[in-house]
Amino acid sequence: MLAARSDLIALSHSIHSEPELAFEEHRSAAKLVEFLRGQGFDVRTQIADLPTAFDARFGDGELVVALLAEYDALPEIGHACGHNIIAASAVGAGLALAPMAESLGITVRVIGTPAEESGGGKVLMLERGVFDDVAAALMVHPGPFDIVAATSLALADIAITFTGREAHASAAPEFGRNAADAATVAQVGLGLLRQHLAPGQQLHGIVSAGGTAPNIIPARAEMLYYLRAHTAESLDELLTRADACFAAGALATGCTHEVRTVSPAYAELRPDPWLVDVFREEITDLGRTPVPADVEASRPLGSTDMGNVTQVIPGIHPVVGLDSGGSVIHQPEFAAAAVTESADRALLDGAMALARTVIRAVLDPDQRARLLEGVERR
Repeated sequence: MLAARSDLIALSHSIHSEPELAFEEHRSAAKLVEFLRGQGFDVRTQIADLPTAFDARFGDGELVVALLAEYDALPEIGHACGHNIIAASAVGAGLALAPMAESLGITVRVIGTPAEESGGGKVLMLERGVFDDVAAALMVHPGPFDIVAATSLALADIAITFTGREAHASAAPEFGRNAADAATVAQVGLGLLRQHLAPGQQLHGIVSAGGTAPNIIPARAEMLYYLRAHTAESLDELLTRADACFAAGALATGCTHEVRTVSPAYAELRPDPWLVDVFREEITDLGRTPVPADVEASRPLGSTDMGNVTQVIPGIHPVVGLDSGGSVIHQPEFAAAAVTESADRALLDGAMALARTVIRAVLDPDQRARLLEGVERR
């Protein structure tokens, strides 16, 4: 991997320069596929019926290790979550492990997983068998700080549509049923509900449609909401309570409503303790200072479809820090920071620490046996 440093950085910057949204990452996926094929990986594209997903393999050992690449961006603010770094670090870890695949008795897989920001690419790939033979799944994510045992919240991504009836807002308002008012009532209910949320529960959203002209009573309104919680069970409870707010909006205004799922539900991250401890040692050995473990546990990092993978397969999703000038992920300033010298170092350190963690796992007889037994049980 050391010889490929400049190539990996160039790959990261190239993906960053052409941000693409969920399930539309055709250029980004093509860049990664071309690079991996050039390094001798056997690459299959459009796997799991997803046009921008891919599976790059090296070696044929009995223990299969997956390095997961993300490469979707955010609307308007591009790679403000640094997925260009995630993708290049997965490739870098794969390159570091490939020459040792035979001696280590492993199969190295760099798996391209689209649509993390919205769409749940990993959830779909998990359901469609892409990870069936994987013994361990690893990736890194950039952020303002180094966080090894990063955790996340379970997530429900939903759309709520209210349907009423148009009428002239001045001449005949009594004939209308205002869908925008239904959304307003629902939002008031959700706002009051916040006082009574359990620890870890969150809800936030936007009104994505609310009418076409001031003199036409809106017959349709739509809200897009994320509901989050520490666990899937707590998320189910929150969904039940939020549903009552949506129904109240419709009832109060004489409208009807429909709730639909936008993306598959994201489960909470469950980092593998042994892999976490080893990654912490390796990233520290590279000169980094991760935040203390008690701080890690105090603040989950949003939600990710990697959580679903770690519920089934031993895995980690650590954060590798970069100098973001005080900005945080999902801010335009973080997108700018994702191609700085500090970001490039985060990419290389993350790739190296991932590779070293894998090597230590497969060379430890007890851990190797544990990982292989996990595949057999599944």
